[in-house]
Amino acid sequence: QVQLAESGGGSVQAGGSLRLSCVASTHTFDAYCMAWFRQAPAMEREGVAGFAPDGTTSYKDAMQGRFTISKDSTKNVLYLQMNSLTPDDSATYYCAAYSLLPGFHCLDFSELRGPGADALYNYWGQGTQVTVSS
Repeated sequence: QVQLAESGGGSVQAGGSLRLSCVASTHTFDAYCMAWFRQAPAMEREGVAGFAPDGTTSYKDAMQGRFTISKDSTKNVLYLQMNSLTPDDSATYYCAAYSLLPGFHCLDFSELRGPGADALYNYWGQGTQVTVSS
């Protein structure tokens, strides 16, 4: 029902910054739990940050302080600002979403302790590659 398209990836040196964008093809943007995930070669998909319809944001502990998730509802765009990048941040970054159902809340990324969170999300973008060099 909704298509997601990421952009903004590229190559950057350690310590640099990138801003990723995710354009959603829906006018019900505020009815979805939105998130960023990433996956490096030979690694499991890892949750990065989440954005709830009420504006609540959450981050996996390792990303707290360096990454910022935000949304521009007028443009149907979700952003991920990434600062102080290191080679360990190199991965394909994905935008994801699922409809928030009544009586439930969006995933709190600060509570993530292992894999499996991506199972909640049924809409995914194609991914954008981020490469951080030493």
